[in-house]
Amino acid sequence: MRRRVTLLARGLSALAILASLPAVLAAQAANELPPDGEGPAERHPAAQQAIDELKSPYCPGLMLEVCPSPGGMALRDSLQELAEEGRTADELVNWVVSNHGEKWRALPKRSGMSLIMAWLIPPAGVLLGLGLVIVALRRMRSNAPRPVTRDAPLSADEEDRLRAAMRELDAEEEATFF
Repeated sequence: MRRRVTLLARGLSALAILASLPAVLAAQAANELPPDGEGPAERHPAAQQAIDELKSPYCPGLMLEVCPSPGGMALRDSLQELAEEGRTADELVNWVVSNHGEKWRALPKRSGMSLIMAWLIPPAGVLLGLGLVIVALRRMRSNAPRPVTRDAPLSADEEDRLRAAMRELDAEEEATFF
């Protein structure tokens, strides 16, 4: 008896899921931009630039371009419509930021403190680092020991010390485990 109830419950669950499938697909299709003519629709350049500069408020961690949620699709379509009305990419980005918040801007502003913090300090840091590396390499090169050359022949005492050192080296290199 329990088995029949379990099978009945599973069957009803599967039926409910299948019944809701057309509604889910219709909701997704309602948010997509239909093509006007042949082939897929192309985005307005201003809309595409704005979409490329925004993170998705509906899919945290994803850019608006790749957000699969219906809200993300609707936002992309809204940006397309606003671009077709004549708005620029900066106006579109500002519109999204004013409606959803500054945290959804993927690229920092190109004015004010953002210009300094994001666009000027990193390149300046890279140039400063390269300069320091060049200075350090030049100092290391100038402090490197240079080979000493002698034009005069070795004295008898120096020649005896050199021969003794060579004999000692040869004795240390002999294999002792034979």
